[in-house]
Amino acid sequence: MEQGKRDKIIKKTETEPFPNLLNIKLRDVAEGYALCEMLYTDQMDNLYGSAHGGAIFTLIDEAFEVSSNSHENIAVALNMNVTYMKPPKKNTLLTAESRETHRTKRTASYYIEVKGGDDLIAVCQALVYVKDQEIPFFKD
Repeated sequence: MEQGKRDKIIKKTETEPFPNLLNIKLRDVAEGYALCEMLYTDQMDNLYGSAHGGAIFTLIDEAFEVSSNSHENIAVALNMNVTYMKPPKKNTLLTAESRETHRTKRTASYYIEVKGGDDLIAVCQALVYVKDQEIPFFKD
């Protein structure tokens, strides 16, 4: 991936409102790949005092969004299957790593892992539809 394109993706994610609510940061990006991180805090708890599945899902979705939109055209989610393996420990830095496993002209598949240190927290298999529309901020 060319550096200019990489810089545009990084800059765009820094101003993305919803992931910023959870302080999700993009740490690496390449074509078909993204690594995001989020510190799991008390504000992300469910009513039982464990990590809310929605917080973990948001981290997964951000890595998926970035990796699938690292090519030239807009990609939109068609399906995501998440398996939660174990709850993370409080104040753990969680990482979500998304890797493209297959791509055609119209669809692409991704495998995403969430880890907290050495612990596997969740896995996801995801599918996107690739639109004819170019990603607009790549033109800026």
